[in-house]
Amino acid sequence: MSDVTRILNSIGDGDSKAADELLSLVYEELRKLATSWMAREQPGQTLQPTALVHEAWLRLVGDSAPKFKGRDHFFAAAAEAMRRILIDRARQKLSLKRGARAEWVNLDELEVAMAADDDTLLAVDEAMAKLGKEDPDSAEFIKLRFFLGLTNDEAAQALGIPERTARRHWSFARAWLHRELRRQTDG
Repeated sequence: MSDVTRILNSIGDGDSKAADELLSLVYEELRKLATSWMAREQPGQTLQPTALVHEAWLRLVGDSAPKFKGRDHFFAAAAEAMRRILIDRARQKLSLKRGARAEWVNLDELEVAMAADDDTLLAVDEAMAKLGKEDPDSAEFIKLRFFLGLTNDEAAQALGIPERTARRHWSFARAWLHRELRRQTDG
C-alpha cells in the first residue's frame, strides 16, 4: 500500500490531520498537473496554477472526509475538480459576453490536452455531459485525455482498465463527440 493510499484511507476514516499530510505528499504532482493545463490556456488567463491546485484541493477534501479507492482514484478526482473549476470560470467569463456561440472543434487534434478558448472548452464540456449520460466510462476517459492531457496508457491505468478497452473508449468517444460538436455548430 502506497503512502498516498494509506493517508487517503485515514482521511476516509475521519483523520483530519491526514489531509495536511496528504497535501504535502501530493502537492508537487498536483501543481505540475495544474501548470501543464494552465500552459495551454489562452493568453490573459488570470488563474494561476497554485490557485487552481488550492481550489481543486478544497473541492476534493473541503470540510468532508471523502473516500478514495487509492492513488489513481484520487488523481482522477483531482483532474475532474480542476476541469470543473476551469469550466466554471469559462462559463462565468462567457456569461459576461453577449452572443457567445460554440465553435467547431477538430477532434483529430484531441490527441493530447490542447489550448482551448472558452467557447471550445464549454462546447466540449457540454458534449461530454451528454456523452456521460450515454456512456459514462468513455466520458471519464475523455476527461482524462482532453483536460489532463494523459496518454491512452496513462488514462487506462488511472481508470484501471485494459489498454484495449481504453482504445475502444477513445475511438467511440472521439466519433461521438465529433458528431455532437458538429450538431452544436450546425444547429
